[in-house]
Amino acid sequence: METNSLPREAALIVNVHSRRGEALFEEAKQKLENAGVRLMMAEAVTDPDKLQASVRQAVQSGAPMVIVGGGDGSLSGTVDELVGKGCVFGVLPLGTANSFARTLGIPLDIDGAIEVIASGRRRRIDLGMIDRDYFVNAASLGLSPMIGRTVPAKLKRYLGRVGYLVWAVKCSVGFRAFRLTIDDGVQEKRMWSTEVRILNGAYHGGVELSDHADVDSGDLVVQAVVGRSHARLAWDWYAKFFKLRDRDAHTEEFRGKSFRIETRPRQRISIDGEVLAATPAMAQVAAGAIDVAVPRQNTV
Repeated sequence: METNSLPREAALIVNVHSRRGEALFEEAKQKLENAGVRLMMAEAVTDPDKLQASVRQAVQSGAPMVIVGGGDGSLSGTVDELVGKGCVFGVLPLGTANSFARTLGIPLDIDGAIEVIASGRRRRIDLGMIDRDYFVNAASLGLSPMIGRTVPAKLKRYLGRVGYLVWAVKCSVGFRAFRLTIDDGVQEKRMWSTEVRILNGAYHGGVELSDHADVDSGDLVVQAVVGRSHARLAWDWYAKFFKLRDRDAHTEEFRGKSFRIETRPRQRISIDGEVLAATPAMAQVAAGAIDVAVPRQNTV
């Protein structure tokens, strides 16, 4: 595990379509400079489709650290540009769930996140992959992608995680369980499921879902909510949100470096909140793929 100090120069790129991005861009820029981080470039990106190109340009220009402000989807959509480049990934959590920041122990307020970037440390972590697409925290299939694909932007923007919950209730009415096959190359498991989470970190949707997933373990955790009952799925989220003693009663976990995921019928796959793939798919870990800025006292 790396413990090097962080660079004092960086590029700042903020998705101003994230939940709080537009309001906080200027504030973040000023506070970073006040904290002693010299910004080689600072860009507020209004078109999310251009976010990855902006990060690529910053990396190619030689920025030793690229700070991305946005939600988990923004981070996942740009992290590919840092793999194998030796450039540190700085995180400004400006989204709804901010699962990646929670996993890394990064404060969710702008002052706390900037303190990490200015005086934290470098940590080498894994990334997950769905086929050839890297993700920072979690991919999922089942009800979650349906919610992510259809949730109204205003509901997400103004109500945050509560908005997701309201929309989840609506989506669950027409949702059906599916047949799931998980193959780790050694054995094949078949079951009914209502949701599958492919975890590089402990959090998904802002909720801590697994005690066994970690961003520098060298493994992925595949967690399936088993059975055909909607009530089981609702209880699973409720129990994990409130960290009840029996919160794992309706899930089965598999840990390893790669898995073949198949379903019947075919299911869409949400990658860090963005619906970008579908089954069948290969899920695997990219061990030690990037360096990130984390709190100095973070030792997990």
